[in-house]
Amino acid sequence: MNQANHLHLLNSIFGHKSFRGLQERIVLHLHKGEDCLVLMPTSAGKSLCYQIPALMRDGVGIIISPLIALMKDQVDNLNEMGIKARALNSSLPFNEVLEVQRELREGKLDLLYVAPEKLANSSFFSLLKTLNIALFAIDEAHCISEWGHDFRPSYLQLGVLKDEFPEVPMIALTATADKQTRKEILDKLKIPEKNLFLSSFDRPNISYEIVEKKRPKEQLLSFLRENKGESGIIYCMSRKKVEDLALWLSEKGLKALPYHAGLDEGLRARNQNTFIKEEEVIMVATVAFGMGIDKPNVRFVAHMDLPKSLEAYYQETGRAGRDGLPSKAWMTYGLDSVVYLKKLMENSDADHGRKLVEKKKCDQLISYCESFQCRRQRLLEYFDEPFKGPCKNCDNCWTTQESVDATLWSKMALSAVFRTGESFGVHHLVSLLRGETNEKVRQFNHQNLSVFGIGKMNSSHVWKSLFRKLIAENYLSVDSEGFGALSISPKGALILKENEKVFLKIKDASKKGQTAIGSDPHKKEVDFKDDFQKKLFDDLRAFRLKLSKERGVAPYHIFIDKTLMEMADKKPQSMKDLRNLHGVGNFKLRRYGKLFVDFLSDSARLQ
Repeated sequence: MNQANHLHLLNSIFGHKSFRGLQERIVLHLHKGEDCLVLMPTSAGKSLCYQIPALMRDGVGIIISPLIALMKDQVDNLNEMGIKARALNSSLPFNEVLEVQRELREGKLDLLYVAPEKLANSSFFSLLKTLNIALFAIDEAHCISEWGHDFRPSYLQLGVLKDEFPEVPMIALTATADKQTRKEILDKLKIPEKNLFLSSFDRPNISYEIVEKKRPKEQLLSFLRENKGESGIIYCMSRKKVEDLALWLSEKGLKALPYHAGLDEGLRARNQNTFIKEEEVIMVATVAFGMGIDKPNVRFVAHMDLPKSLEAYYQETGRAGRDGLPSKAWMTYGLDSVVYLKKLMENSDADHGRKLVEKKKCDQLISYCESFQCRRQRLLEYFDEPFKGPCKNCDNCWTTQESVDATLWSKMALSAVFRTGESFGVHHLVSLLRGETNEKVRQFNHQNLSVFGIGKMNSSHVWKSLFRKLIAENYLSVDSEGFGALSISPKGALILKENEKVFLKIKDASKKGQTAIGSDPHKKEVDFKDDFQKKLFDDLRAFRLKLSKERGVAPYHIFIDKTLMEMADKKPQSMKDLRNLHGVGNFKLRRYGKLFVDFLSDSARLQ
């Protein structure tokens, strides 16, 4: 395939008629032998940026990838397109390792996927020195950043590649990197700053929704029922919560599987394989799951707990809708989320400098949750990308919101904290403000305090929302020893002494034009012309699933949902017609074309 035209490769192998965004510029830049750092959102087609130049240049493309799951998925997908790709990692038996090494020496491979740890192996490094290498591609390059949310020490050694192979072009790729992380990647990989390709971070097909945590399991179940029949990922902070929630959802009749680092390795692998190769599967997981999962038709990502930063949130929600079809990012957010995350940061074992960075990232995430602003606009601003907005595809855009001057209430709340000796948590303080004479209030004689009952005008819900905001914006500090007692911070003292204003966001769900939780009239949904087209799409998915099980491949390695939607719309009746659809390259046409044309012909007769 070497020296083939990049447009010809794009169409004949990948089945695309044209490049998107910066893809073509990056492909030609790399083909010329230049290094680069590429920042593109998930689903923007980062892989094409190194796969096509590797096929155009002499030699084998060496792809450095952090996870075995990612390697296997990529290799399987490439093989389904007729590209000669293999992986070298710790999961392979010794005889297969020898086979891959032989194919490398004989020049039979187009692409080789390896873990970064492999480069520390002197014998493998010696093997590389004997090969004709087309390029190095470093995937998930943000893992090199010691300040990032996914730091992996093994990535630090990758800087030697430029010293040892100065003539081999290098491309580093990531979907998430703020300014500091970008600079760190460029410096450590010795890539000139002028060779940075920065795409838009926007994922317009994803709707963003944050709901106030009330009955989180029931809220989640309502959301899942509105997305019935779809695959998705649910993130939880703890392993126990993962297992409990997966079991609870299974008892509710949903196909939910647990995934976390503490599970038996065999069970983890089986659950991951089920998620990849079957439809309508929900993975309940810690952050141990997700990186390297290329399943394009993940229709939702839900968070039951806050991630640690906006980068983590962006990366995790970005696993939805890789195929560009409408998908959802949904998260519950409440007082306990804020308190837990703050305590986690305080109790971190990191050094002082890193703690300051973690605290700043935590505050930025909480501020995002509390914000009145369009979610997409706020998220893109974090990555220094202007967005005019409103996007009309997030909860803040859908919902009528009222900004209430809560300065007086804030003074009451802070006074309650002060009068009780900064020794109590939110629930007790709310009872005190509302004048509730319960056992704990009587135990400490707090019914005799001047602040007892001064907040009767507000419900418990309003007071908890206000305390959440005061904690989120650092007016109040949380006891990091685990008891949850609140104390007034220097910033909080400004409310009492200098009359600093505090505003509380109150959403009017009655004006939202939708059910309390779930789809919104502004959200983009997949449109079908009629019921037959929708049924044909569902039938095509079922046929693809049957075929994938027979062939032992993931359904999306055959054709992605976007291709099936085109089939349902255009109903191609010949191989030539099918070849004109998105994602149908020559190899896939030969392997699967007749099967789908025959299926569509039968469906047409049935209509």
